[in-house]
Amino acid sequence: MLGIEEILETINMIQEENLDIRTITLGISLRDCRDRDIDQLCERVYRKITRMAGLLVEVGEQLEREFGIPIVNKRIAVTPVSLLADGRSPDDCVAIARTLDQAASDVRVNFIGGFSALVHKGFTSGDRSLIEAIPAVLSTTERVCSSVNVATTGAGINMDAVALMGRIIKDTAERTAERDAIGCAKLVVFANAPEDNPFMAGAFHGVGEPECVINVGVSGPGVVKKAVAKLPDADLGALAELIKKMSFKITRMGELIGRRAAERLGVPFGIVDLSLAPTPAVGDSVAEIIEAMGIECCGAPGTTAALALLNDAVKKGGAMASSHVGGLSGAFIPVSEDSGMIRAVECGALNLEKLEAMTAVCSVGLDMIVVPGDTPAETLSALIADEIAIGVINRKTTAVRVIPVPGKKVGDYVEFGGLLGRSPVMSISRFSAAGFVRRGGRIPAPIQSLIN
Repeated sequence: MLGIEEILETINMIQEENLDIRTITLGISLRDCRDRDIDQLCERVYRKITRMAGLLVEVGEQLEREFGIPIVNKRIAVTPVSLLADGRSPDDCVAIARTLDQAASDVRVNFIGGFSALVHKGFTSGDRSLIEAIPAVLSTTERVCSSVNVATTGAGINMDAVALMGRIIKDTAERTAERDAIGCAKLVVFANAPEDNPFMAGAFHGVGEPECVINVGVSGPGVVKKAVAKLPDADLGALAELIKKMSFKITRMGELIGRRAAERLGVPFGIVDLSLAPTPAVGDSVAEIIEAMGIECCGAPGTTAALALLNDAVKKGGAMASSHVGGLSGAFIPVSEDSGMIRAVECGALNLEKLEAMTAVCSVGLDMIVVPGDTPAETLSALIADEIAIGVINRKTTAVRVIPVPGKKVGDYVEFGGLLGRSPVMSISRFSAAGFVRRGGRIPAPIQSLIN
């Protein structure tokens, strides 16, 4: 447990350096909600969510007052809905999603994740129904988030699913065109998706998880940036040690909050995910940490190496602090949510190709990338395939959250508001990969998957 000195030091980080608990996420299994009748199934889903999560926001607000720690989001993650959807139509899946949205609204959480399918080796009928329903769901609900896992290191890449997701993203963008394709901001395509991720839009409650569990996501870019800025002349080994120590302290506070929340809700504590997740707020930027290390502008040569140091030190600090580190835990680099990333794109230091290189060494992948609305579906699929391949070959989680905004072109801006921020529309190659994408099939698992 935390000592009083650690608590006081962490409280100083909250007051002076923008430390917060980014989310407490309640995972809920819906496997016992199956029913042949869709109305009965939806009723059972609604009752279970509202019963299990009815006190989540209240407990979060209590902990905020008691510890003086901002808890920015209270969220729910549920069993991948595709597991409830076998034998169902896409319309039934839409009905389930609207039930999730209503339940999330009634218990006052920010988002509910788990309108998800795991199709890394192929599709069931429920998987296909759910994926076909995604555009309708994300255009008619407010809180529902969706994800599709199209690859694992052990299975390879399901290119039929990758091709399909390019079309789904385009359809979702068109259905939410009047809101700058906001539906796509709630949709993630994964490789090696974790079952205990508390962060949206990719959170779901995996089949290996208990009936109900609390997972916590902590974020502290401002804390790390300020610490790095205090050592302008330190060598990189000393810098890594400093980041590791700061991550240790942040993780300890996250676990304290998570365990208290779990205790009050009467559910198990799961994991603490220490991810440096930026916000549009000034000083809360991963790009600015990289620049504080000595890179003139994020995206310049040296950026990938600096990010590798940062990500590794964050993971080591978390592993020292807790035996329950999970989720993603590392550095996120979402363009629209990071003011430093936006500036780097604006001045020409950062482009899509450099971002892809950076994702080889950081958490997640190409996140909140806005591209021209006339980008073909096959190009989106090829972009997804490239990023997913990085995850599969490197045995890590990668993902794509790409937003082709109808009517927008390179140089335009899109305003999402809130934590989603704003973003310039980025250039994407005009050369086609349609012939490659249309081949379909499965890219086989890499040789490093043979570890048994």
